[in-house]
Amino acid sequence: MMTRAEYIESLRRLNLKVYFMGELIENPVDHPMIRPSMNSVAKTYELAEKPEYQDLMTVYSPLIGKRINRFCHLHQSTEDLVNKVKMQRLMGQKTAACFQRCVGMDAFNAIFSTTYEMDQKLGTEYHKRFTEYMKFVQENDLTVDGAMTDPKGDRSLSPSRQEDPDMYLRVVERCPDGSAGGWYCCTGSKSSSDRGCQFARTPDHAYCGHERRG
Repeated sequence: MMTRAEYIESLRRLNLKVYFMGELIENPVDHPMIRPSMNSVAKTYELAEKPEYQDLMTVYSPLIGKRINRFCHLHQSTEDLVNKVKMQRLMGQKTAACFQRCVGMDAFNAIFSTTYEMDQKLGTEYHKRFTEYMKFVQENDLTVDGAMTDPKGDRSLSPSRQEDPDMYLRVVERCPDGSAGGWYCCTGSKSSSDRGCQFARTPDHAYCGHERRG
């Protein structure tokens, strides 16, 4: 598992381009308006190192055969779910802020079960591929953000009628091999090691994708 210091240093190695109030920020990690949110995420690593919080902040992973940060865990039991809630309460008490790893953790578990059902029905290999990705996340103790919704813009209008088309996840290019590129918004990007789960909905579609950071 990463330490607090290792997490902060990992952000410095990312090739981020961050704008704040229209200004390009050369060093987002130490920016006075951005750093507090990173400190909240760093607390998830700091508390995992403390023996008195080990039962809440860490858990054994059957995927890689060792203890991991609970924010990277795939729930195995009712006890796991109870401890997840207790961990979140502890984090709220310690930070009084958003610590940004909850959405990624919930997305891990939703995608793990959904891809299994997809593979059983469709004969695909999404679950196998996602399981390998989860091993990577757990081995490297990554903070993975999840875009659970869009900024919305004018909520009385559909996505295609927004004044700013980038307010919703959208396809901007389709490649000959069938892949597609798109635009999306995600608040936790500047504090995340990886961006693994993106969700957005139109009346007809839901999307999930992954972008490797570094």
